[in-house]
This record gives sequence, structure tokens and C-alpha cells, in this order.
Amino acid sequence: MNIESTIEQLFQHLISGDRRRVQAFVASLTATNVPAERLANDVYWPVHEMLVKLFKHGQLSRVSYNYATRALRQVAHQGATGYTRVERTAGRVLMFCGPTEGEELGAQLAVDLLEAAGFEVFFGGAGVANDEVLQELAETRATNLVLWASAASDAPAIRALIDQIKEIGGHPNLRIVCGGGVFNRALGLAEEIGADVSATTPAALVSALTSTTAAAVAGTAQAPARRRSAKAA
Repeated sequence: MNIESTIEQLFQHLISGDRRRVQAFVASLTATNVPAERLANDVYWPVHEMLVKLFKHGQLSRVSYNYATRALRQVAHQGATGYTRVERTAGRVLMFCGPTEGEELGAQLAVDLLEAAGFEVFFGGAGVANDEVLQELAETRATNLVLWASAASDAPAIRALIDQIKEIGGHPNLRIVCGGGVFNRALGLAEEIGADVSATTPAALVSALTSTTAAAVAGTAQAPARRRSAKAA
């Protein structure tokens, strides 16, 4: 599969609004045994970013953007049924995103990949007030708070939320992750506002959460051994 050519062809089909052509093109790709995860990470995500960039710069009409984001979200979500799934609980993720259809699409790509990797995901979408987010953190007992594909207008509220979480101090093992959307356009913003982890793609997000989860499990397993050693000494 030629990635650049595939991205360009899919992009053209998407902005045309011809949903049957989009589905036929994606079917032709899956028929060649391209892994579903590769389509999501190497094709759907770059197309998503292209659509957002062109629309923001006035190089894509509203109708073409709407056609594309909705059709892409459909085929991407359908494709998630073909992901290789890990039958384990890697942790709980509470996720929120920016307010537009495009940002929901970017978040959906991440949600599907996280669930396939064994995470239990609570996806709250956009427009949720900080006090509700704090309540959900307590109720879901999430180990990861992911703020993904956020809009620039979300940044002040996200900064305030992170400050609140750290001031309250009731979630010592919570990892706060920011990425996609405004965080990809303003590199360093995630760290500046206090996130523990940043990621630029869904694949990087899955990798970051999987590696930190594995490290946490290893630390827990090693703790008794350290206590026994100290006692023996």
C-alpha cells in the first residue's frame, strides 16, 4: 500500500460526499489484508489532520468538511471491529475532546484503539464542565484522564481543571494526558499546563499509556520484594 497515494485518494472520495465510493475504497484496502490498525494510524489519522488543517485555513468548504468528517468517522469506527484485541484490563480512561465533529472524530479514533489495547474507556465528548469531570473521576476511578483533540478555546478550562486536580490531591495515581488538536499545533502546551504525558497521534497515546501502565504494575510487583529485603537487613 502506497500511503501517500492512499491518503490522497481517500481524501478526494471523502470531500466529494459520495459515501458509497468511500466505503468501496476502504473495502478495497481491507481486501488486500491491510491491518485495520494500520489504516487507522497511517491513513485515517493523517486524513483527519489534513481535513482540520485545510478547513481552519479556509481551503476547504464547510460542506466538504462535513461530508468528509462524518464519512470518515463511520468507516473508521466500522474498521475498529477488525482490531486485534487484548483480553485484559489495562486501566480505566476518562476521555474528553473538543466541540466540533472533526475533534470528535479524532477522539473516536483514539477511543477505539485504546479499547482494543485493553483499556476501559469512558468517553464524555465535549462541553463537560470541570466540576462534572472531577465527579466522574471519583465515580469511574479512572487511572488516566485523557484530553484529546481539544480546541484552542478549551485550553484555559483544561489548565484550570489540571490545577484543580493537583490542588485537591485526591488522585495521586492519576495520569493526565493531552494530545491531538490544539496540543499538536502548539507543541509544549501540554507540558506547560501541567499534563503528565503528551502524545501527537492515537498510536503514540496507546503506546504511552501502555508503557506507563506496565511500569506501574512492575513497581507494585517489586514493592513487596523491597520490603522483604529491608526487613531481612
